[in-house]
Amino acid sequence: MSELLHFAEHTLQEVALIIMACVYTVRVFWLLRFKAGKERQPATGAADTTPRKGILYSWANIVMPWGMESTRTKPLMYIQFVIFHVGVTTAIIMSFVIPYLPKLMESNGVVLFFQITTGAAFIIAVLRIIRRVSGPVLRAISTPDDYFSLILLTAWFAFAFLAAPNNSAAGETNLLVYFFLTAFFLIYVPFSKISHYLYYPFTRYYFGKSMGFRGVYPIRRG
Repeated sequence: MSELLHFAEHTLQEVALIIMACVYTVRVFWLLRFKAGKERQPATGAADTTPRKGILYSWANIVMPWGMESTRTKPLMYIQFVIFHVGVTTAIIMSFVIPYLPKLMESNGVVLFFQITTGAAFIIAVLRIIRRVSGPVLRAISTPDDYFSLILLTAWFAFAFLAAPNNSAAGETNLLVYFFLTAFFLIYVPFSKISHYLYYPFTRYYFGKSMGFRGVYPIRRG
């Protein structure tokens, strides 16, 4: 292993993680400074639709495609969503496994798992670029950050796929690009729209609490 690759796998990733953690900490403290709005109506609905149940239902909504019309009527879009985010998760996990648990990458099954998930995510990312460019509605609401983030994520998936073998067959260049892209994303994500996942627990908490209080969540199926 060259000194540059060792730096990219260890020091660079650690510094990027520290920067990311610091930015997120500041953002969370800033977010918690705002007082939540109070309910302006009395509790409604059945007695069993409590705020607590509403919160839990709201948090779990992401794994219940039948709970939203946008995913219930377009199951293929939800499948793409799952594949894309599983690819993100496994590509992040791989950035820890390669430098700290390299023996795991000696397993052909582990390498194949990483390549299948990141390869599938790459295909979905390409489809997302095409849809964003070709769709007039998506194109109208897209910002430069949307294009920049999506294109770089697509490249990141590609190099994660190529770097997965973590040996001479993978090539040091592929590993270097993968780790430099990983470090860049760790620093860039808190300042981009990708950071929406940071707000998910908070927004869904308050939404679920309100809808549970009003007797809407959990949704009843007639």
